[in-house]
Amino acid sequence: MSGRRRLLITGAGGFTGRHAAAYFAAGGAEVTAAVRRKAAAELFPDGVQQYVCDLGDRRAVASMITEVKPDQVLHLAGKNSVPESWRDPLLYMETNVMATLYLLEALRVQPASRILVAGSRLKYRPGEADPPHPYSLSKTLEELVSLAWGTLFAQPVLMAEPSNLIGPGPSTGFCSLLAQHIVRSEAAAVTGEAAPAAFRLSSRHALRDFLDVRDAVRAYGFILDSGETGRIYRIDSGTERELGEIAEKLLAHAAAPVAMDWGPQEKQRRDNDSRSSAVPAKPPFESADTKVPPAESGRYAAVPGWKPEIALDRSLADIIGYTRAGKEGRLL
Repeated sequence: MSGRRRLLITGAGGFTGRHAAAYFAAGGAEVTAAVRRKAAAELFPDGVQQYVCDLGDRRAVASMITEVKPDQVLHLAGKNSVPESWRDPLLYMETNVMATLYLLEALRVQPASRILVAGSRLKYRPGEADPPHPYSLSKTLEELVSLAWGTLFAQPVLMAEPSNLIGPGPSTGFCSLLAQHIVRSEAAAVTGEAAPAAFRLSSRHALRDFLDVRDAVRAYGFILDSGETGRIYRIDSGTERELGEIAEKLLAHAAAPVAMDWGPQEKQRRDNDSRSSAVPAKPPFESADTKVPPAESGRYAAVPGWKPEIALDRSLADIIGYTRAGKEGRLL
C-alpha cells in the first residue's frame, strides 16, 4: 500500500489481524485496529491505533466509521468454529452476518471507502445443496449480503476466499494445535511428567491447501489496492497436501517422542495397499476446499500481481519456533 491511507482492520486482535496490522503499518498505512476489548499495548506495532468496538452494536459501528473515516477496510472479524456454531448458531448469524451488514451500512457515508470481506471456502451453494453446518450458512449469507449490498448501493465491496492459513501466531488451526502438542511433549520429557495423550488426526490422507498467513495478508493488500469490486478472490498456495504429510513435517522438529493417533483411515489405507499395490487407494476424503464449477468461474478472479512467497517448510518451522517461545505478544 502506498501513501498514508487510512486502513481499518476489524478482528485485528486475532491470528490474521495481528499480521495484517503489522504488515500494513510497516508499509506506511495509517492503521486502526478494531478490537472487541482493549488489548495489551505490545500486541501491535508502534503507531497502530486501537479502537474498541463491539461490531454487534450497530450504533457503535456507525460511530467508529464516522470517527476513523477509513479509506479502506479489511474485515477479518468473525466466528469460525464449526463445533461452536452447532452449540450457538444464532451467535454465528449475529457475528458473521449482522455485524458485516452493520459495517457495510455504516460505510455508506464513506462511499469511496473500499472494503474487503474475508470469506470462507466452507460455504455452500444455495439451491444446489443443504448447509452442512451453521458456520457454513453464516459465511454463505455473509458473502451474499456483502456482494448484494455493493450492488444495491454502489459500494466498492470485494470478497476474499483464503485457504487454510498457517504461520506463527495465536492460531487454533491444525498446524498450530499439533505444534502445541509437540511442545507439551518436549516439556514432559524434560520434567519427567506424564506425556500428553496422543494427538488424533481425523484422517491421514485428507487433502488441504495450506498458505502462510503472511502471504495471505500481502494478497489482501493487492486486492484492496487494485481488485475489482464485486469479485471473489481465491487465495491459496495452489498445492493440496495430505494432513499426514504436514504432521510428519512438524514431527520432524520434535526433540522428544510425540504420541500420535493417525486415525481410523490409516488401517484402511494399509489394507487397500496390501490388496492391490498396482492401484493406489483413493484418499477417503476430498479436499475441504470448495470447487468452483465452470458456470461460476466468472465471479472468481486471481489476485493481481500476487503469488505466494513463503515456503511450507518455513511456515512450519516458524510455527514451532513461536510455540516454543510461548509468545502471545509481538509476532516473529
